[in-house]
Amino acid sequence: MFKNNFSLDKKFSLITGAAGLLGEQHAIALLEINSDIILTDINFNRLILLKKKLIQIFPESKILIFRMDVSKEKSIIQTANKLKKKNIKINILINNAAIDSKVNKNQNMSNSSKFEKLDTNDWNDHLDVGLKGAMLCSKIFGVMMIKNNTGGVILNVASDLSVIAPNHSIYKKGVFKPIMYSVIKHGLIGLTKYLATYWALNNIRCNAISPGPVLHDQDNSFIKKIKKHIPLNRLAKPEEYKSAIQFLCTDASSYMTGQNIVIDGGRSVW
Repeated sequence: MFKNNFSLDKKFSLITGAAGLLGEQHAIALLEINSDIILTDINFNRLILLKKKLIQIFPESKILIFRMDVSKEKSIIQTANKLKKKNIKINILINNAAIDSKVNKNQNMSNSSKFEKLDTNDWNDHLDVGLKGAMLCSKIFGVMMIKNNTGGVILNVASDLSVIAPNHSIYKKGVFKPIMYSVIKHGLIGLTKYLATYWALNNIRCNAISPGPVLHDQDNSFIKKIKKHIPLNRLAKPEEYKSAIQFLCTDASSYMTGQNIVIDGGRSVW
């Protein structure tokens, strides 16, 4: 009998930071292969809007939303307890939550000052969400997967800056990609490898995906500069990572763990 290795039928997937640009695309990717999904974010109003949008596209799917602060263990435990009361078992966890510093139409970027002027409060805030948050969610929801006795998948969303350093020349004078971003994304790869070996015998696979820059309202002059550093000579479309998400979250990648899949248009090759 034919087995569809890309199916997540009757499985629940939880996405952190789901209200963001890629969070929405991750949700669509999983809904396309019949997963029921749990969307979490600190911004509950945006989750409400996202759920309405997704229900119109996937009216037969089960979509649950929870306000959850990944930097607070208590908040994650509360969400886990709510799921237990509903008798929901987590099969897939996508650690997507992050405080990202994106370039806007004026080529400005938040938290973009020089390293010498770094505010330790900014450092702590970013690491609490992007790295500690991924660790806490992996710990709490990973234990739930173990108790399922069927294993599961943890997917960490890193970046091409998990394998290369930021090229500050692509930004306007005085603007720098914050050091927190690089540290978090490199740290996520370490977390991925650790969990892949630590929980291997519990049939929990852990991998990472490292997307390249995504086209989304950036200034044209910035786009022109960054394209020169990408062999494919363009930024990614938001939906171009969906197939990789589907592969890494299903049995299609059943013999893959501890790996970082870099999808950056070739940027890290140069």
